[in-house]
Amino acid sequence: MIGLRRVGPAEFTARLDAVLAVYTAAMRPPKDQVPGRRTIMENHSVQPGFSCVFAEDAAGTPVGLAYGFHGVPGQWWHDVVMRALADRNGEGSARGWLGDAFDLAEVHVHPDHQGRGIGRAMVVAVCGGRPERTAVLSTRDRPTTARHLYHSMGFVDLLTRFVFPGGHERYAILGTVLPLKPMAGRPADA
Repeated sequence: MIGLRRVGPAEFTARLDAVLAVYTAAMRPPKDQVPGRRTIMENHSVQPGFSCVFAEDAAGTPVGLAYGFHGVPGQWWHDVVMRALADRNGEGSARGWLGDAFDLAEVHVHPDHQGRGIGRAMVVAVCGGRPERTAVLSTRDRPTTARHLYHSMGFVDLLTRFVFPGGHERYAILGTVLPLKPMAGRPADA
């Protein structure tokens, strides 16, 4: 049985090895990128409004995680996306989507547990009760399971074919208005 549990910044950072194990299994990054990802995650945990949900097995081992924080100027992702969105769609659109946003930074489910509604349940839980007007995220700009999940939850494409500075892979930037809308015929925690 998989259960969801909110964790604070201290527990999140204390359990970074388990978090990185889920991230690595789900994303399969090159091994040399994992130390940098650890540093990024540590930095995320001290951002304003940090919120994290673990999906845990009966032994309390994380098999999934979703976290984010309040996006503000000065955060790398926020600033890069704000500029790109303003350039492509105008300042008003950029402020409308990112001016009061929950930046959903990471959502990962271990491959052994995918396809069971855990990702959806974590997104609903981590976005639930947020004070921000919108939630925004980036995902690979391909027809992935994750992108389908976000679209099914009401997220819309804000930018496509977006390449982050220093990168080469294309991403889509997605956003939705909070609170998340329950999907017809599907419970909010499915």
